[in-house]
Amino acid sequence: MARFAAGAGCEGAKVTQTPRLAPGITFLNAELRKGEFTSLRIVGPRIASLGEDPGRGDSIIDLQGDRVLPGLINAHDHLQLNSLPNPRTDKRYQHVREWIADVNLRRQHDPEFESSIAVARDERLLLGGMKNLLSGVTTVAHHDPYYPWLSSAEFPTGVVRDYGWSHSLYVDGDDKVAGSCRATPGDWPWIIHAAEGLDDASNHEFDRLDALGCLGPNTLLVHGVALDQVQRMRLDRAGAGLIWCPSSNLRLFGRTADVSELADRGRVALGTDSRMSGGRDLLDELCLVDRLGVLSEDCCESLVTKDSARLLRLHDRGEIRVGARADILVLPAQSRLGAVTRSNVRLVLIAGVARYGDMDYATCVSRHLEWSDITVDGRTKVLDRVVADFMARAGVAEPGLDLAKTAGKAA
Repeated sequence: MARFAAGAGCEGAKVTQTPRLAPGITFLNAELRKGEFTSLRIVGPRIASLGEDPGRGDSIIDLQGDRVLPGLINAHDHLQLNSLPNPRTDKRYQHVREWIADVNLRRQHDPEFESSIAVARDERLLLGGMKNLLSGVTTVAHHDPYYPWLSSAEFPTGVVRDYGWSHSLYVDGDDKVAGSCRATPGDWPWIIHAAEGLDDASNHEFDRLDALGCLGPNTLLVHGVALDQVQRMRLDRAGAGLIWCPSSNLRLFGRTADVSELADRGRVALGTDSRMSGGRDLLDELCLVDRLGVLSEDCCESLVTKDSARLLRLHDRGEIRVGARADILVLPAQSRLGAVTRSNVRLVLIAGVARYGDMDYATCVSRHLEWSDITVDGRTKVLDRVVADFMARAGVAEPGLDLAKTAGKAA
């Protein structure tokens, strides 16, 4: 498609202001598919049109070929655990319960670990949200109780609210797991750690869940390292899904799940787990998947967009389409998700509101916000002032994030 002429709009930090009779945001020359450039218009929290002219009064931003993707979806995180120190060890486990036992032992004997846990839970949750926002994540599935702070408009990123969950069979036991599954509405995902290990006990968890009636279309198994091919096909036939966390799996077990066939069927979403066992963020996870070379580039993108949205029952996101929620990630032109880091992120919008990115884009898109100047891994960015203020007051710090002491209102 031919590129659009920018006309009056926003280049650098310049903004053309016209009477806002139909307030909206129009991106010009956005690459939605490889080699195809079009316009994208947002009104309020939704995508209003594709390939059409800007509305009268719109803020107009010429992306000059930068990539536009749906905001990324992180299908598995423990948000309050990301500030806890990662045990740097080469030890490998047969079942995750052995790792949990080691973590509990550290809590008793490691003062640094204990002091990290002593930080207020809401502050640790905030850091988990910040980790996700900086990596282009606009929705994260939190595998723990849904704490009130997660629903706040000031929380850095969106969090899945409608879900059922159980920790695992080995922590909760058969009766509690079965009860949780039965209590979860069929149009919500039901999420559980399962087959997280290499031994027979890990492998048998799948059959136990099936026998308990916990293998259905809304079931999402997290990890699935021990699943064999027969079990993976049974999962597919049940209409269930697998949440893949390869960094965590490789660190704990030296092996990860075989996901290629399930991913081809749209049955896999990607998650980070927490930094206690996983990588830094979802972009690092995608870089690892790229290095593993087991999935195509298109399939990798689906793991964190449309497939993840479908498996988590998020019907209004995961795709760039009219009517979808305007969760948007802008990356430099010709970027591959498997080769970018958070410092490459040019803009993140959540429900049509810019939260983080490069100054020239962010201040054009959301002129009413106040912004804080920050650096991320040495690169200058801006962050929603409210989020920056929360981070500045928190008892935890995000590695690589430097918050400026001053903030100014966008021009």
